[in-house]
Amino acid sequence: MPTYEYECTACHVRSEAVQRFTDEPLTICTACGGALRKVFSAVGIVFKGGGFYKTDSRGASSASTPPASSSESSSASTPAAPSTPATPPSSPTPST
Repeated sequence: MPTYEYECTACHVRSEAVQRFTDEPLTICTACGGALRKVFSAVGIVFKGGGFYKTDSRGASSASTPPASSSESSSASTPAAPSTPATPPSSPTPST
């Protein structure tokens, strides 16, 4: 269950409450009886170290990846030729 932090709008006393997501938020300060407001702060979780990305746990080649067929691998390994605009063939000049 998450822990929520509340602050009184009258006396500025902060308090924490462990509540379910479905529970109603607290509205009355236990110290002075004033109105409470929920305080939002940074998330308290930090991921450190390796293993948090999809590619971290895999080597250079994965056994679960099926090998490519020979026609696909040969076309994939050769670089594509640069595209050049097509030029119309020149017509012979009539000689007189």
